[in-house]
Amino acid sequence: MNEVDVVVVGGGAAGLSAALVLARARRNILVIDAGSPRNAPAAHMHGFLSRDGFPPAELLTVARAEITGYGGKFVTGTVTDVAPTGTSGFSLSVSDGQPITARRLLVATGLRDELPTIPGLADRWARDVLHCPYCHGYEVRDQRLAVLGSTLEAVKFTQIVRQWSYDVVLFAAPGTLSTSARHQLRARSIGIVEDEVTRIVVENDQLRGVEVGGGRVFARDAVFVPPRFVPNNHLLTTLNCPVDDAGWVVADSTGRTSVAGVWVAGNVVNPRAQVITAAGEGSAAAIAINADLVEEDIRDAVRNLDLKHLV
Repeated sequence: MNEVDVVVVGGGAAGLSAALVLARARRNILVIDAGSPRNAPAAHMHGFLSRDGFPPAELLTVARAEITGYGGKFVTGTVTDVAPTGTSGFSLSVSDGQPITARRLLVATGLRDELPTIPGLADRWARDVLHCPYCHGYEVRDQRLAVLGSTLEAVKFTQIVRQWSYDVVLFAAPGTLSTSARHQLRARSIGIVEDEVTRIVVENDQLRGVEVGGGRVFARDAVFVPPRFVPNNHLLTTLNCPVDDAGWVVADSTGRTSVAGVWVAGNVVNPRAQVITAAGEGSAAAIAINADLVEEDIRDAVRNLDLKHLV
């Protein structure tokens, strides 16, 4: 398969949701996916209606089978090059060597989480080092929780985490918290440790606490850390899609970018999208893409009809 209606780059919830809608619309679609989802370390996902607690890998397996059942195709690999062809089409090269042309392109390549360089932190990621209380807060409810961070956003984040436990401690770098922030934190009985975190303490494959300067260890059962979200948007910048001041591609409510034929969905454009949100964005993008293709089909049909009348 070298010529398709739509290439979907990225096989997470956003890309697969879009692929399902497009396949059911009888479009010739191809999903290109590297097979390394962001939530691979997580044993379960939450907040997805009817699939709460479902293993993320199983969701992808079920989704792929559904898409294949409607004629959708998959390629395992990465897009190594992409270039516009015509007014809204694209030529793509894939890591397995095959060239592909597509009438439209949906990029759903997600983002990557950049964590603070604290020893032990990355090893516990998505286990008991967590980033989203709405995704994982219920599972660690009423436990001894830590939040790492010194920004105003981290303080607000800590106040949200407090919803799930009475025992929450914010670890912030010395001299970074304002008097107002300390007052608000103490008002809700949130502990404050103003010291540099030196490592995450793990014993017998279980998180035991947070160590700060001088070797002091504060017993904790789980740690929340707001990571730095970095979009996997190389393909989009290659196509000169505009980005905002924070580095996120600019798109409308359906995921349409200002580059003709290019749509986006999921975490590559929306860092706060959970699995269910990303799936919804993929569905919305697919409907918009199909409508755009229908408009092109109409133009082509009228053009061909006019040419026949000239013969």
